[in-house]
Amino acid sequence: MRITGISTHVVGTPWRNLTYVQVHTDEGLTGVGETRMLGHTDALLGYLREAEANHILGSDPFAVEDLVKRMKYGDYGRAGEIVMSGIAVIEMACWDIKGKALGVPVWQLLGGKVTDKVKAYANGWYTTERTPEAYHKAAQGVMERGYRALKIDPFGTGHFELDHQQTLYAVSLIEAVRDAIGPEAELMLEMHGRFSPATAVRLARELAPFKPAWLEEPVPPENFKALEKVAAKVDMPVATGERIHDRIEFRELFESQAVDIIQPDVGHIGGIWETRKLAATAETHYMLVAPHNVGGPVLTAASLQVGFTAPNFKILEHFNDFADAEIKKVVKGAPQVNPEDGCFHLSDAPGLGVELDVDAAAEFPQQQARFDLWAEGWEQRKPKGPQ
Repeated sequence: MRITGISTHVVGTPWRNLTYVQVHTDEGLTGVGETRMLGHTDALLGYLREAEANHILGSDPFAVEDLVKRMKYGDYGRAGEIVMSGIAVIEMACWDIKGKALGVPVWQLLGGKVTDKVKAYANGWYTTERTPEAYHKAAQGVMERGYRALKIDPFGTGHFELDHQQTLYAVSLIEAVRDAIGPEAELMLEMHGRFSPATAVRLARELAPFKPAWLEEPVPPENFKALEKVAAKVDMPVATGERIHDRIEFRELFESQAVDIIQPDVGHIGGIWETRKLAATAETHYMLVAPHNVGGPVLTAASLQVGFTAPNFKILEHFNDFADAEIKKVVKGAPQVNPEDGCFHLSDAPGLGVELDVDAAAEFPQQQARFDLWAEGWEQRKPKGPQ
């Protein structure tokens, strides 16, 4: 079997463009991959056009390791977010083809299942007015859909510091959310790399009474020493990793023991097998894995293949019941959270278990998507456009 070409389909919303890539073969099988780029969608499409000619055409989709190696190192330049995302969408699609050809789900090819279900947590649910009352109501709505966990960044446009008044307001938002979801649900606290170490530590202590399940990306991701400083002073699990694009770059993070939960994005770190390798390394450091997942149904399905096979997999992020939920229809067989237990359940469908509906995808053309975490009202995910 050989790859005969690829086709790309961008599904657009005002705040995110989702890039779907189909890999076609000479035996008629087609696989699909997905990633979500922030402001770099056209760059990804340009890279894929070159990679198709240089590396992908004529390749054996079963030889996933070889194709990834050639795409990553064959151009000599160091692979960053764009190249690793391009590798990821092709890699996912190859696993999809391989599973379909063999008539088994991808998780079966990764060593088999260790669990029948993966817990989900909701994100993208707090697109309302930024008040305790509105957040309380929205959080209740998440619980009513069966979720047992959710995540929130309550810090507005905070950057390095957060003054006393803004701090009190952020605390009031979290207090309202905890009251709405009750004591048993997990509440993930997101900082989006906003703060200096001192501010992150102060805020973590202010919010500790509400029992956050983790403190996510408390400082910008480029400086692991700053992260170590935070981890040494807070009494809650620390999570990070969504903006690390090569599993090799996790080495310093593992050595520092500064985090408890790593959050690779399957769509940015080279795909399913790269993430599974990373999870195995994390296991040797007694760390959990909870992938960043701001993509659509294909990226969710790909992340779940790791989830069903990794003993140290904690939970999976899910946006698609809340922010622009209508994009779920672009995929047939989209993973769904079971309202009875707030989990994704194991699927025996071959490959990734999903199919891209090209006609449905065409209903959501690419947009000049804009997501600025430093802009007032960013959490509503309704960008106002260039200023």
